[in-house]
Amino acid sequence: MILSRVLLVLVAVVCISFVQAFTRASSTPSLSTTRLAFGNPTFVSKSSALTLNMAGGPEIEVIKNPSKEFLEQKGVFNWGTWGCDASKFPWTYDQNESCYLLKGQVTVTPTDGRKPATFGAGDFVTFPAGMSCTWEVSEAVHKHFYFF
Repeated sequence: MILSRVLLVLVAVVCISFVQAFTRASSTPSLSTTRLAFGNPTFVSKSSALTLNMAGGPEIEVIKNPSKEFLEQKGVFNWGTWGCDASKFPWTYDQNESCYLLKGQVTVTPTDGRKPATFGAGDFVTFPAGMSCTWEVSEAVHKHFYFF
């Protein structure tokens, strides 16, 4: 019973904070960004249009040309392989994925405002779980991959 009351109070505080931040963001034309403590949502006022940017999650991590020792320590050469021709397609990561590109060139653009990443043959890349994005494969790709 006490736990449910504490939870109810916590939810109320979060909702009130959200409403206050939203009200400040929409009523102050000169305000460019308001950050809240939970999940880092960002409100951006652009010519009287209010957009919600949830880009608070981890970025795509690219390690350019890692050492052979790094790749062997990760077990990369025992992972599965996947490839595709030049193309453009949407993708959502239900789990984290690490991959090592054997060939190709790709730009991955998250749909939530996180930074796009361009990488190619010889690069080690980690994608965060929960991220939706667009893959733009400019040169046919062949990669080792591992979901975790």
